[in-house]
Amino acid sequence: MAEIQPLHAIHYDARTAGAVENLVAPPYDVIDDTMRSELVGKSPFNIVEVDLPNPTEGEDPYAHAEHLFEAWLQQGVLTKDRESSIWIMRQQFYLGERGSDPLRQTLNRTGFFARVRVEDYGHGRIRPHERTHPGPKEDRLRLTRATRANLSPIFSLFDDPQDSVWSVLEPVTQGEAYETVVDADGAADRIWRTSDPDIISDLQAALADRELLIADGHHRYETARVYAEEIGGEGDHNYVLMFLCAMEDPGIVILPTHRLLTDLKTPEKQEGIANALREHFDIERVALENIEPPAGELPAFGYIDAHFKQPFRLTLKDPKSLEQAMPDKPDAYRRLDTAALEALILRGPAGLSEDDISHLNGLAYARDTEDALDAVNSGRADAAFILRGTPIDQVRKVVAAGETMPPKSTFFYPKVPTGLIINPLE
Repeated sequence: MAEIQPLHAIHYDARTAGAVENLVAPPYDVIDDTMRSELVGKSPFNIVEVDLPNPTEGEDPYAHAEHLFEAWLQQGVLTKDRESSIWIMRQQFYLGERGSDPLRQTLNRTGFFARVRVEDYGHGRIRPHERTHPGPKEDRLRLTRATRANLSPIFSLFDDPQDSVWSVLEPVTQGEAYETVVDADGAADRIWRTSDPDIISDLQAALADRELLIADGHHRYETARVYAEEIGGEGDHNYVLMFLCAMEDPGIVILPTHRLLTDLKTPEKQEGIANALREHFDIERVALENIEPPAGELPAFGYIDAHFKQPFRLTLKDPKSLEQAMPDKPDAYRRLDTAALEALILRGPAGLSEDDISHLNGLAYARDTEDALDAVNSGRADAAFILRGTPIDQVRKVVAAGETMPPKSTFFYPKVPTGLIINPLE
């Protein structure tokens, strides 16, 4: 089993720092310059100043993060709990457009924050579900060295078909929430804290034989492993902050991340992709509003390029083409939209190597369809593939088969906020 422990949390003191909703932020890897400016505009104490430091006048960004974090602790902007606790969070969020959208849904996702002992990936303990890009790891390691804290939690999943974990935590949520944070989209994060040793013991027992699957935060987990080995010995540095949630939770939502090709200038690549699409896929011309493919058994995606700007829907003709392209992969992996696209197009006529994919040479990502279409229309991309969200059951099957999915195969929504709960490493 993975070792799960309560933590002496560091968190904001609203009496000194102001409203907590102005202080927390999304994870660093979804924040662009515009969003960062908006977050800092809400409060000079917003966690983005430490988690994504951007000092002026040539100061080292990691030294800046260290000094700021220590100053906030000394000033009482941040406070550290004397008691170790488990923190429960329920995220109430929305899918669909605001207003009169008849498909708009209100969902709830509930889990808890704890610290988890860092260890090597392994069956029955902690496992990844995606390959990672190498770039962000060094940045996160330098930030961890500077702050000696986990500012942003790793989001992990566990199997709980009998709701045994929820039965332990549910009574705590009957009391008044410790804090409620409402974001600009109206989503509300409510947190409760418990230091009850019996509840914590029952929680640990309920998770005694559970494997943890990292849903979001692979880079941060791998950084935590390096940091723990670097410090050595026993201590708080051997643990990492996690938000843990059951796979069966009704609020588990996985959105797609679309693929943009940015280096298709040669006729050879253009013709190669066109030929590969005709060979492997049924091609249907669709209206732009229908470019997003519906759910189905066979891999499928939408497609549009900067030359013709005509939307198409592509559906795999024959699974045998994936067996030939990926003979060493299990069926669960071959049925992934992202795996099919990578094997038949990206690594084929698009000419991308593993190194290209890892370092985003000729490849970029878009979080939503609107951004992907804008990239093609504006010339930022030569072509866009519009993907579907990967169902959680498919993620589970791929991991059970011992595989890791292509990078950015999943976008778990909503993100777990950074700065709400911080785990000290000393």
